[in-house]
Amino acid sequence: MKLLNRSALSLRPTQHFVDWINGLEPTMDGDDLTLADVERESTVYLIPEMDTPEALQEFVRERYLEILETELRAWEEDERQWPETLDWPLFQRFLQLEHSYLAIDLDNEAALEISEIDDSLLLETDQD
Repeated sequence: MKLLNRSALSLRPTQHFVDWINGLEPTMDGDDLTLADVERESTVYLIPEMDTPEALQEFVRERYLEILETELRAWEEDERQWPETLDWPLFQRFLQLEHSYLAIDLDNEAALEISEIDDSLLLETDQD
């Protein structure tokens, strides 16, 4: 095990987010995604170590737009399909935050690798 010098921020979707996803394309016979379906695709972000709720709140407020755009893009590349206003209230309506002070890597074999985000990789995760 390796202790990483990071905290972790887990983002869980809300029903509002699921409703937006389901509104992107019409479905037949009640084949809409459920909150449980979308929660299986939740994201964990490694963030700088945060030791107070105030520090976490400040960090998230500074980065919420980048995070929100990443979450929307994971479900829809066409920004014209996104909500018209991307603001803090929408972030709070679409996503719930869970903060972990410690991040531990349980993989003793593989070294951590750093790669830039590739939108195509985000979209491939649900096809695997």
